Amino acid sequence: MEKSRKEIKQIIIIRKDLGMGTGKMVAQGSHASLMSFMTVEKRYPDIAEKWLSEGETKIVLKISRPEEFEDIKLKLKKSKIPYQIVRDAGQTQVPAGSETAIGIGPYASDEINRITAKLKLL
Repeated sequence: MEKSRKEIKQIIIIRKDLGMGTGKMVAQGSHASLMSFMTVEKRYPDIAEKWLSEGETKIVLKISRPEEFEDIKLKLKKSKIPYQIVRDAGQTQVPAGSETAIGIGPYASDEINRITAKLKLL
């Protein structure tokens, strides 16, 4: 990735099919954002620094079916894009181990868009 000229963003994907309340979704999205950022900070410190200095662009998207979630995970696994999957501790609204959200990047917007372009805003 050519790091100096590309737009960088982070995507947070929330699973709507789990029936989480608003507060739970916000918490899971926060976990996804931080976990994914920490991965990028270790692997691509220059991208992390650029993202921080340019306003930390974040976009939150939703997935409504488990199959969509699995499809996104498979596409991410095949890519070079850094991401993290949030697995819930099961203390409140969903069973332990439930995959509730994905944090993607920060990374090049055009590369992330190849995987997430069809998803809708939360």
